[in-house]
Amino acid sequence: MIKKIFKWLGLALLILILAGSSFIAHEWYADKPFRFKSYVDRTMVQMAFDSPETLTSLGFLESLGIKGHNADLDDASVAKADEMFELLPKVRAGVAQYADADLSKSDLMSKEIALYLLDYAKESTQFRYHSYPVNQLFGIQNGFPSFMDAQHQVHTMEDAQNYISRLSQVKRKFTQSLESLKIREEKGIIPPQFVIDRVLDEMKQFVAKPIDENILYVSLKDKMEKAQKTASESGDSAFTDEQMSQILADVTTQMNESVHPAYQLFIDYFEQLRLKSTTDDGFWKLPNGDAAYANTLKFFTTTDYSADYIHDTGLSEVARIQTEILQILGNEGFDTTQGFSPAIETLKADESFYYPDTDEGRQQIIDDYQKILDEINEGLDGAFNIRPKAGMKVRRIPEFKEKTAPGAYYQQPAIDGSRPGMFFANLYDIKATPKYGMRTLAYHEGIPGHHFQIAIGMESEGLPLFRRMSPFTAYTEGWALYAEQVAWELGFQDDPFDNVGRLQAELFRAVRLVVDTGIHHKRWTREFAIDYMLKNTGMPESDVVSEIERYIVMPGQATAYKVGMMKILEIRANAKAKLGDKFNLPEFHDVVLKNGAVPLDVLAKIVDDYVNEKLN
Repeated sequence: MIKKIFKWLGLALLILILAGSSFIAHEWYADKPFRFKSYVDRTMVQMAFDSPETLTSLGFLESLGIKGHNADLDDASVAKADEMFELLPKVRAGVAQYADADLSKSDLMSKEIALYLLDYAKESTQFRYHSYPVNQLFGIQNGFPSFMDAQHQVHTMEDAQNYISRLSQVKRKFTQSLESLKIREEKGIIPPQFVIDRVLDEMKQFVAKPIDENILYVSLKDKMEKAQKTASESGDSAFTDEQMSQILADVTTQMNESVHPAYQLFIDYFEQLRLKSTTDDGFWKLPNGDAAYANTLKFFTTTDYSADYIHDTGLSEVARIQTEILQILGNEGFDTTQGFSPAIETLKADESFYYPDTDEGRQQIIDDYQKILDEINEGLDGAFNIRPKAGMKVRRIPEFKEKTAPGAYYQQPAIDGSRPGMFFANLYDIKATPKYGMRTLAYHEGIPGHHFQIAIGMESEGLPLFRRMSPFTAYTEGWALYAEQVAWELGFQDDPFDNVGRLQAELFRAVRLVVDTGIHHKRWTREFAIDYMLKNTGMPESDVVSEIERYIVMPGQATAYKVGMMKILEIRANAKAKLGDKFNLPEFHDVVLKNGAVPLDVLAKIVDDYVNEKLN
């Protein structure tokens, strides 16, 4: 498939060359293109072309009528991963060949960020297998069905046949994925026992469900029916009844011959692996685990903060935020004399803050989330100049995985605009969605949080592709948490209980600093971390258990939110102090957003440059 894409690209380049565009040919084929942006974009495109699933997610080839990649799944073999690690030094040398003096200000920043990522990748190679790629939150076992449901679009017979083709490759990809799992086992990198139990339960339920009720069958059936309805409204036909019946019969065949055997392969392996697992949960238990954890903290926070510093900062922030919450509750007539936990439990027990535990109640939650997002989107002109072109929709997290999924997450829009940004809400436990917490969650995942930051970054013209999709969690999650506070500052949470919801969300991220470092550095048990989080957040137990188990399989990631928010607020405060009356909030947000995701130190430099230019 990749060869076909390169063939199509080659034909396009040939046309340009024949038209006299020797410059474009040079930029694609030369060891050193004239433009730095051409080099890094070309590298990103080549990597994307090597991943048909990435191409589907990006969604830009479909607008050109190119769909062949949608018939393939990625190569998940260890040999393929080796190729990527071997490529990194070559890419770094290619980036370094451009002298700083020859680069524009924007390109110089791009070079700095590229080298930051490449140097980190080199440093992290020693910890290549320090992870649990199949766990209760993510991995091929739940990622594949989600990918097919959310990303693989079906509008034509070709799309449906590509869907079937991908189902036929599932056993191959699972078999390849098993290679790296066995290497981890040999190295003593084995998930905690509860992780294996969760994964086994999930996979056994997946294969036990009747095929015509499985998400892979139901999703394709729904997509074909919608495509047929859309086509019939314009007098056309996307599928005949016979074609739809044949496609669904093919799904059943591939479920029996490829998909279910692939899952059984994993079930058999993890049942055997469980015998070697333990109940120790932190990274400290792994070979060279302390160094591996320090490495993850550096990546996720883009700082050199130690685990002890992060832990102590978290304890301080927890105390501050709890005091603010108690003040609000006291003003609203709550008894706060017994401390934080009893006051929060009283708040949680008030049934007026919850929706009915019914299908209708859950649908009302989705509808109300959309209203919240539409409302704030209409009222942000005084705080933002830049707005994303992509729309924003709310969907429920698929029921098959919501039990162990996080409370919510955001999915980026397609580059070509064919798919809007998506805010996925977890509705498994109705008590996990109190009305006073909904605004904050919508602002975080949607507007002006992840949707603004990610969609604006993707739509930014002039930035290299890697900067439009950079993986800097401290920036992206820091921005989303900062967005919660901005919404409050702008008056969108003027109800005292909505403000309690905002502070609870910030408290949640402060507690994360404590428990993540507690588990992986201070050797806290899963149970001790759950108890601490329950007592200090007021969150439902189902959410707390899910969160703690998330931190165990994603060490360091949870610290990025609060570290990023605090740094953005610090940068804003410094800009205000220097600019005084000249400080302009929309301009500040423009500066922060228009450069894409960056390391926090780089963000500080960007804002300093803006401040100095404005002063001069």
